[in-house]
Parts: sequence; structure tokens; C-alpha cells
Amino acid sequence: MSSQQTVGAPERGSLRFDDRVVAKIAAQAAHEALRRDPGRRAVGAHAPHAAASVRRLPDHDNQGGQARVRVAVELGYPSDIGAQCAAVRRVVSARLGELAGMTACEVVVEVQRLHSVHLNGEGTERVR
Repeated sequence: MSSQQTVGAPERGSLRFDDRVVAKIAAQAAHEALRRDPGRRAVGAHAPHAAASVRRLPDHDNQGGQARVRVAVELGYPSDIGAQCAAVRRVVSARLGELAGMTACEVVVEVQRLHSVHLNGEGTERVR
């Protein structure tokens, strides 16, 4: 076969993404989304982590796949929590489309912890 001939999609094969790979893409995308907001992280906040389940694998042209994603984040407080969660959903959906050829039929953003700049890492006091 010469280098000028094109190979059809069925002959090329397709990519298969494990749930762990989709989760890793989602976690990295969430990290990117939150990093864009310079005031959002407090000292001690952990990087986002994600879990995913692939509902449908992409077809031979790496399109049409679907995944459900759950992303857990820690945010600084006070902040616009709703806007940050929306940004995470938006970037995760975009990255899954770009990198895996999948649409995110569901992106759940779970805020596990809020870090207050007023506590300075103490974590036992109430913020008024």
C-alpha cells in the first residue's frame, strides 16, 4: 500500500476508551476549568477527581460515544460556586468531545469541601 492511498474507517479500526481514561480526561478538564479562576483555590485544596461510566463507545470515526461523568471538587469560599460548577461542566463536556469523541450526556459536579481563606487551614472554626 502506498503512502498516498487512504484507508477507510473500518480498516483503520477504532479507539476504545476505558472508564478510567474518561475519568482522567474529566478530572484534568475540571482542573483546567478551575485554574482559570485565580481566586478560587485556597491553601490545602485538593485537585479534582472524577468517576465516569461509558454508556456507548464511539463508532469507527470516533464519534457518537456517550459518557456519564461525576467530578468531585474543592472550592474556595466565598466564591461564585454556581459559576465554577458551570465552568467545570462546560470544559469537561468540551474536552470529552475533543479528546475522546464522546458527548457527556450527564456531568455531575459534586462540591466536597469549601475552603475559607478566613480559617488559614484551621478548619474547626465557624465563619461568620
